[in-house]
Amino acid sequence: MYGSMCFRGVRRPYRCRQDVVLPKGSSHRVECRTHELTCLKWRLAGNHVLKVGVARQDRNGVGVDSVRVKTSRCVTAGARRLRVLSLYEGFFAGGARALHTTVVKELHASGTQIHSVLSIYREMNRERIHQTITSDARYQALLNVGVQIDTLRHSAAAANLSTFSDAEIAAAAQHALAADVVLSLKEQPLHLVNHPGFPNRPLVVCLHRSDPEHQGLALTQLQVAIDAKRVGAVVCCAESTRLAYQAAGVPKHLLTVIPNGVDLARFRPVSLSVRRKCRRALGIPNRAAVVVFAARYDGMKNVPLFLAAARDFLQRRSDGHVVMCGAGMSLSNADLCTDLEAAFADRPDLLRRLRTLGVRNDMPAIYAATDVVALTSSTGEAAPLCLIEGMMCGAIPVATDIGDCVSIVDGHGLIVEPSPAIISAAWEEAIARRTEWTPALEGSRARFSHTRMAAAYASVIDQVSGGRALPSARLKVSAVRP
Repeated sequence: MYGSMCFRGVRRPYRCRQDVVLPKGSSHRVECRTHELTCLKWRLAGNHVLKVGVARQDRNGVGVDSVRVKTSRCVTAGARRLRVLSLYEGFFAGGARALHTTVVKELHASGTQIHSVLSIYREMNRERIHQTITSDARYQALLNVGVQIDTLRHSAAAANLSTFSDAEIAAAAQHALAADVVLSLKEQPLHLVNHPGFPNRPLVVCLHRSDPEHQGLALTQLQVAIDAKRVGAVVCCAESTRLAYQAAGVPKHLLTVIPNGVDLARFRPVSLSVRRKCRRALGIPNRAAVVVFAARYDGMKNVPLFLAAARDFLQRRSDGHVVMCGAGMSLSNADLCTDLEAAFADRPDLLRRLRTLGVRNDMPAIYAATDVVALTSSTGEAAPLCLIEGMMCGAIPVATDIGDCVSIVDGHGLIVEPSPAIISAAWEEAIARRTEWTPALEGSRARFSHTRMAAAYASVIDQVSGGRALPSARLKVSAVRP
């Protein structure tokens, strides 16, 4: 929730959700905080028109007449917008980078903060593939909203990961000095922050895993930054993350949980005709039973367990189809080919109904074509973005008990033991009960909204900035007849 928005001239305030509520045929000046600007997706740049499904007020609440709201720029005179620098290890496929990019994009587009990104590496070898910054969808998404992006190094392969040259430190310092607050995407960039030549700026560390014991030197760098009093807040994407890092020695007062959210305008249920179109694009029959595994190729994802369950599922159901997508989930990955051969050695015919798609930039269409979104991870997960994205598109989640999966899936799908037969049976149960869970999925959309998430990040950034943030902004709003 973003609190309430009070419209002058309206007796009762309205709760700010996804839409604006204005009395029909009236004109009001609305005072909004950063959170509400983000929620309403208003940008303080030029005039534009938003259509909202709201209306007049009657005795019982709000009617159903729609209005159009015209907004124009009207920032408090002399106000200075907060400047925020995000540090990335690099641009490559993964849920943490996708989520952080969503936050940066949303807050920058709100107009009350100016965001920039400094990536340590321009290209990296990850998940058995070469990933470059210019080919990354998140990089392009940030450029599209005007976020400035710079890099320090060309390649991780040609550099010493623990040291920086004087020129690199000078460049990083210049970026940091121009910022009021620094956000570190995970712990990995902290070896740059902890360098003596890096300016002391209010620092927010954003964590996205639940296994600090597997982070090696990165966890040590987090502890060094905390001991040096650099860290103002540690944002955890899940309760499991908070508990794990608190147990690892991170002070409790620094830890705060901001649950993951997704763009509900992108990830949403589609009509039957659109669903059929998405299936045709993948070569999947309309009446097929479809399971999607959206993950990067990494040991924590337990790909062999997923493939064993997929084999059982495809063998038991002649109408079953399986889709795998994500970094390294393609036949160009020799390790994945080895896994496929091991799982389907005596039944290669089943592979005709298993598709390996690799990195996709049309994930809403992939989820729309499926019945079940699966997760078989054995370690490290916190609040898997694939489950939330799939759920918001109408797919039923079936996941192992890892991280915050129980709280995410509860009432929407199934939590399973890490057994191929049990997982396969759960996929079938989820497909059979899909219509039963659909109302719960639709009812949870506000809970998983990225605007709710971005507002919470904005609040933490404001607090850590120590008063440097823009205290308020004003939007001139008028309601006109459609």
